[in-house]
Amino acid sequence: MPVDLKALYPKLVNLLLDPVFVVDEHGSIVFISEACEQLLGYTASEMTGTSILNYIHPDDLERTLAAARRVMSGQSHTDFENRYLHKDGSVVHILWSARWSEEDRLRIAVARDVTALRRANQIRDALYRISEAAHGADTLRGLCDGVRRVIGELFPRDDFYLAFHDVAGGLLRVPDWSADQPSGWVEGPMQAGTALAGVVGSGEPVLASRDPDRPGLGLGLGLGLGRAAGSTTPELANWLGVPLISNNAVRGALVIESRSPDTCYREADQELLQFVATQVATVVERKRAEEHLRFLAHHDPLTGLTNRSLFYDRLDTALRSASRNESGLALLYLDLNDFKAINDTKGHGAGDQLLVEMARRLEGCTRETDTVARMGGDEFTVLLTDIRDHASLGTTVAKIREIMALSFDLGGQAVRVSCSIGTALYPQDGDTARQLLSKADARMYADKRGAAVPR
Repeated sequence: MPVDLKALYPKLVNLLLDPVFVVDEHGSIVFISEACEQLLGYTASEMTGTSILNYIHPDDLERTLAAARRVMSGQSHTDFENRYLHKDGSVVHILWSARWSEEDRLRIAVARDVTALRRANQIRDALYRISEAAHGADTLRGLCDGVRRVIGELFPRDDFYLAFHDVAGGLLRVPDWSADQPSGWVEGPMQAGTALAGVVGSGEPVLASRDPDRPGLGLGLGLGLGRAAGSTTPELANWLGVPLISNNAVRGALVIESRSPDTCYREADQELLQFVATQVATVVERKRAEEHLRFLAHHDPLTGLTNRSLFYDRLDTALRSASRNESGLALLYLDLNDFKAINDTKGHGAGDQLLVEMARRLEGCTRETDTVARMGGDEFTVLLTDIRDHASLGTTVAKIREIMALSFDLGGQAVRVSCSIGTALYPQDGDTARQLLSKADARMYADKRGAAVPR
């Protein structure tokens, strides 16, 4: 019995897993196989007679039109890739094989869905880029900049936020990527009732609506607009946050949000962002540990001040700079009076508390460009940059004496202490670190004895 191939052909085409498109020279779809519904969410009857341009991602429209012109000129291709928009608003990556039928004046093409493959490639590339950023960054802040670049490539049309949560203080620490503070941080309390608070509090991804008045925070769950990412998608899910989890604790969150009201994040977006967050949490924890070790190597563990080793390095650097720029600097050597008596009568805990408070007061009396260090025991040094004369130095010393004269609260008791201060000025009192330290140390002991060493 002969087979009617002409009658069988449409049935065979509709059995193909990859949709077949037939488009006329004006861009109208004249035929499409039933697999289109699996690909784009529309039935064949919905798409037939409509323009193929209606379904192309706006960012890919121009190069798709250029490819169509090449096909119509006789240049068939099998490897053109672009993006289409699914009926539900999600993005579909399509690899095309197409040719032009001059006799019928039609473009005939087969579309293959490569979205899963592109997602896999994105995840692989993201993993590599995050690892690269972790190795290339010297600080946690530098790592954040690297993560921002990775997210910017995955979600190029969206705003990105990265927040770290201090559980003890209830604070959020966020990299400041504004124009005037490109390398700083912004700290503030967690704002209850926001979608971000929902992510950090639950440790679960959250889809929500963007809050136009508070970038990055998202409209909260209490408003009925935020949902767990696995549940029904909100009507305006243009905010997506996923937790940063390390050692079973929520360390913060990654957030993307779109300013476009038409954006609706999907499960695939959440899965990709959550994968990135998992990698980020791991490298952030490692970077924090590295920073902590570096901090301990150069800072006093009790007060957090610069230690003796780092202070000497900074003093040498400051002296070279002062010599090169013909500027001045000053060195202060401080020692608490009768510190041993406080330890003996009130205990070492009170003594430690006093040293910590003294460190904070010294920091409050100096500028960010200055360096306060604990040399050991109850001895401190202060390096003052851009100090040219004894009058300016005297003003700073008087300020320190005034703030140190205030009582200290040690275990609920008001305690007054005094300190002895010795000073040295560059270049008047010496031009080497050894000379300046020796002069300041001698004057500090003279001050302790109530005498004065001639200048």
